[in-house]
Amino acid sequence: MAHALLAYYSVRLPKNQYPYASMHTDSAHQNYAVLPNLNILQFTVKNNIGDFMIISIIRTLLLYCFIIFAIRLMGKRQISDMQPSELVVTLVISDIASLPMQNTSQPLLSGIIPVIVLVALEILTSVLMMKSKPFRRIICGSPVVVISDGKLLQKEMRRLRLTNDDLFAQLRQQNVFSLDDVQYCIVETNGTVSVLEKPEKRNPSAEDLDISIPDSKLDTMVISDGKLLENALPLCGRNKTDVEKILKKENVRRGDVLIMTLDGQGKYNLIQKER
Repeated sequence: MAHALLAYYSVRLPKNQYPYASMHTDSAHQNYAVLPNLNILQFTVKNNIGDFMIISIIRTLLLYCFIIFAIRLMGKRQISDMQPSELVVTLVISDIASLPMQNTSQPLLSGIIPVIVLVALEILTSVLMMKSKPFRRIICGSPVVVISDGKLLQKEMRRLRLTNDDLFAQLRQQNVFSLDDVQYCIVETNGTVSVLEKPEKRNPSAEDLDISIPDSKLDTMVISDGKLLENALPLCGRNKTDVEKILKKENVRRGDVLIMTLDGQGKYNLIQKER
């Protein structure tokens, strides 16, 4: 590119006007010397680099916003909760979107259109999996029981290529540290493990103990960094007036509150901002 610009912005001068210029030996140019106009060349290169950076930033921002929108259309899932089809689509989308970011000569639509097609296919696949259990079994597989009634099913573990270390790691994540405590263990289609402990190892519930517990609803954050979260108030069965009464009781301005939580019974926790 530099050589092309050098040739384009060269200035031809007669020999006698610029004796130090490089000389052409061919007959067509024997009376002229080629002198590159370095100021024009330098200015052009800087402009090209600046334009390239601006275009790259704009394309990256556009693709970033579009990918976020596309992933939102696919639904809210963490990576560990994704089905195989969802994980594949997510990985392919990230790879496709990176191409127009790196190569500004490639049209932006060449990255957007494939992403639209993949998202549409994923939504269609999700709908079909909801309507057809056989189709869901083909795409996602079926849960596999690896511990049944306290017995470890080694054949199923070999089929899943699940090692002993993997199994124990998954059990520890479920707060189970002994195989003797497990009645059933099921490997779900997304790779996570569901565990049912033996009856004698389970925590008793309020129903088991014949205890009546009042419903306090959710303990909800109603103020965050001085801002009232009105959409959170219905979750705890309270309203804006209840919050204002608490603030007045504590003699605290709303703007001075870092976090305030409130439940259905009126119990609250208030943390003020540090000054």
